[in-house]
Parts: sequence; C-alpha cells; structure tokens
Amino acid sequence: MTYEYDYLVIGSGIAGMSFALKVAGTGKVALICKTKLEEANTFFAQGGVASVTNLAVDNFDKHIEDTMIAGDWLSDPEAVKMVVTNAPSQINELIKWGVDFDKNENGDFDLHREGGHSEFRILHHKDNTGAEIQESLIEAVRNNPHIDIFEDHFAIEIITQHHLGKIVTRRTPDITCYGAYVLNPATGKVDTFLARVTLMATGGVGAVYTTTTNPLVATGDGIAMVYRAKGTVKDMEFIQFHPTALYHPGDRPSFLITEAMRGYGAVLRNKRGEEFMHKYDPRLSLAPRDIVARAIDSEMKQYGDEHVYLDVTHKDPEETKKHFPNIYQKCLSLGIDITKDYIPVAPAAHYLCGGIKVDSNGESSIKRLYAVGECSCTGLHGGNRLASNSLIEAVVYADAAAHHAMEVKDHYPYRHDVPEWDDEGTRHPEEMVLITQSIKEVGQIMTTYVGIVRSDLRLKRAWNRLDILYEETEKLFKCSKASREICELRNIINVGYLIMRQAMERKESRGLHYTVDYPHTEH
Repeated sequence: MTYEYDYLVIGSGIAGMSFALKVAGTGKVALICKTKLEEANTFFAQGGVASVTNLAVDNFDKHIEDTMIAGDWLSDPEAVKMVVTNAPSQINELIKWGVDFDKNENGDFDLHREGGHSEFRILHHKDNTGAEIQESLIEAVRNNPHIDIFEDHFAIEIITQHHLGKIVTRRTPDITCYGAYVLNPATGKVDTFLARVTLMATGGVGAVYTTTTNPLVATGDGIAMVYRAKGTVKDMEFIQFHPTALYHPGDRPSFLITEAMRGYGAVLRNKRGEEFMHKYDPRLSLAPRDIVARAIDSEMKQYGDEHVYLDVTHKDPEETKKHFPNIYQKCLSLGIDITKDYIPVAPAAHYLCGGIKVDSNGESSIKRLYAVGECSCTGLHGGNRLASNSLIEAVVYADAAAHHAMEVKDHYPYRHDVPEWDDEGTRHPEEMVLITQSIKEVGQIMTTYVGIVRSDLRLKRAWNRLDILYEETEKLFKCSKASREICELRNIINVGYLIMRQAMERKESRGLHYTVDYPHTEH
C-alpha cells in the first residue's frame, strides 16, 4: 500500500500533535503512532511547563540564566533565547487547545518552583500536567478533519536516495527524506508513506535502560532511523536520570515522584534516616538533577543500599494530599502513607538532552526532515535539562517547524520511483526468546556500564558486549519479516551505541556526563 501526504508526523506526544494541529489547515497530515495516542512520554510528565508569566518578579533574562547554568554552559544561547522568549505565546496556544493550568484564588497561575529555577515559574495541572496536555491535544487532533491517525503503526526506516539505489554516506551533501516505510502489524505488511515533509517526534530513549520513568515505547526509534539514514545525531552522552523514582522492583516503567515534591519541602534521607544532601551541595534537595542523582547514587553505593528515602512527613497531611493526589494514591496502593511514612526512591533514566541535531526551524541535516521534542537536539538543554523546560521546548520548536514547513512544502514534489519494501526470502523469527533476551541484555549493559557514573573501562566493556548483540541482531533482521519487536531491538542497540560512543569521545566530566577518569573539570 502506498499513501501520499503533505505532512508525515511520526510520533504522537506534545511535539508531534501540536505540529500536526498547526499545519493541518494547509494540507493532509498522517499521524503515525506505534501504540495508542495516550502512550507518550508527554502523558507521564508530572511537573509542568516552565514559562515567565509573573512579570512582577520574573523576567526572560532570569529564565535564560537558569537554563544556561543548568546546562553547564554547553547550551546554545540562541536556542535558549528562542525558547524562553516564545514560551508565553505558546502557553496561550495550549490554553486555546483546552489545557487547564491550575490558578490560585486571585485567578493568577498557581506557579511551582523546581530545582535550578531562581523564581516560581512552573505552570502545572495538579501533579499530572502532561496527561492534561496530552488529553487536550488528543481531542483536538481527533476532531481535525485534515489529520489521519494511524495508531498501532510502526515506522521502520525513513526513505532517502539510499532506497533509490544511490550510495549515501555521512559526507553525502544533499540527503533527502521522501517519507517512511511503516509497518502495519494488523496486516503484517510494510506500507510506503510518501510525504513532502516528514517530522520525527518519537520521544526519548529511556527504555534502553532497565530502570526508567519513560513508557516502554521510548526506544529511540526516530534517532536510530535518522542515524541509519546518515543524519547528524549529537550530545547523546547527556542522559538525565531523575533522582527520585519510586523504588518498587518489578515496576517498569518506574513511577515518578515529581521534583515539585522537593520544591514543596520534602527532604532526602539515607536508609539510616540521615539527611545527606548538605555533603554534596549547598542547595540541598533542590540542587539540579544531575547533582542530586549522583549524590543518591553515591549514598547507595557507599552503603550497598538499593534506595534512599524522600521524607514529606513533616508537612501538613491535607495539604500534601491536595498537592500530590496521584502520588499519594499510588504509594497508598503499595502500603505507604506518604503523610506518615518515608517514600523509598532511587534514580531512573528519565530524559535525553541530545538527539537529532536541528536548526532554529527544527530542520535536521537531512533535507525535508524535521525533528521536534525529546528526539531532537536543539541546543537548549546543553549538558543538563533544566526542570520543566522540555514540554515548552517541544511546543516552541513545533511552532517554528510548522511555520517553516508550511512555507516550503509546495516546492517539494513526491518521489514516485520509491520501491516497495522488499522482504523477499524472509520469515517470521521462530524464537521470540532471542529478541526478548537481547532487549534485556541491552538494558543491563546500559544500566551497569553507561549509567550515572561512568569510566573508560566500563564504557569499553559496554562497547564489546553491545557489538556482539549488534552483529546477532543485524543477521536476524536481514532474514526476518519486519516486526515491532525486532525493529525496537535494532533501535535500542543503535541508540545504546550512540550514547556510549559519544560518552567515550567526551574526555571530561560535564553536565550529566560524569566519568571517574576525568572527574574534576572547572568551567
């Protein structure tokens, strides 16, 4: 089956859906979603959206400064300025689509403050902001007659000159994207989606690690596809580990205990009940995430513990329940009453600061291909993302990409000489256990050797282990019919390799990349 669309959007979080809504009036949009629209990283974002709205105390310069400091001065100043200054207008756009941010009794936004922010500037909806945004956008997308939604479809590869028989290398100057090959698991067939413009909005890579707060769809598909198509991928070594995921072995993904809880006054304690953050940073529990995650990691390693505690028992119980209803209920279901009991927490892979390198229009190094949201590397986050800057980055860049794509799409004809997906001579893999076991192995390798604290030796070992899995998987892929499982395995191996290789190339400890071989670098 071959489809033709003006815009092909791969991914259905805040980035993909807001782009789709903005361009929908100017052409037909295909929205590809590998599961259901609800299952995106956006849906699980608890904290909120950072934007300067309280002009009595806050301003753009403060938000810019906070972002640069958190990013360890590796952020691109132009990208930072673009996101911060465009944030308020994009907040208005979200409200127009039906997002309901909490207000106080005076009718002003009820703003939170999170680690690394110098002012209260986080707009939120209780402790489930992402779900509120996702649900509002889903409704808008479902009601838009110009958007065709393809749920349970899996993009396998983007189509470039490579598929037309040309040799494409990383030095080929004009690699161009003509659409994507997309698997329809219901028919088992790989369909061809031709497009004038393609947008990658496939989210993060958390599922590459055993312990993650991301939904398990976060297998880095877009990044892997673009890398295989010889596009530029950058800053993959900067993986943000959320310091406080609920410790409950067997839960995958891990339940997130929002940073806003520490903003509200919760205190970290080790398993002996002692506070410990004063040993690591004067900002205590509200230091930036990389510092808090390393501190927890250090306490756990020192004592051989599997977790530490977050203590909110000294706060007013009713107030706590009102602010954090979902966290209260989740913990209660496990026999933990957070108003009386400490919450067991441990760090988990949470957010990727790098990804597909894009310019200020969200355009990648491959022509006609844009990338927005967590799978992109805009330069905003640098070495470490400032809390609640991700959702706002997604809408600001989706807006920029939409405006650019609408201007240029009519100059981009369809390529009708694209061949159909060739799976001649392939068969269904007889032993799924080979794939599921390999997925587990990748998670273990990445968690053990490419986690919060790294070393040259650990990275080298990860490289050798992953190399074997890569060879086995490529062999299996070539003789197998396409399936979501084998494609995801290929993608997490590609992404694991990129994180590891770019970590090896950075000979310093900087931002989220901390290595014992180069521990003390001052900037």
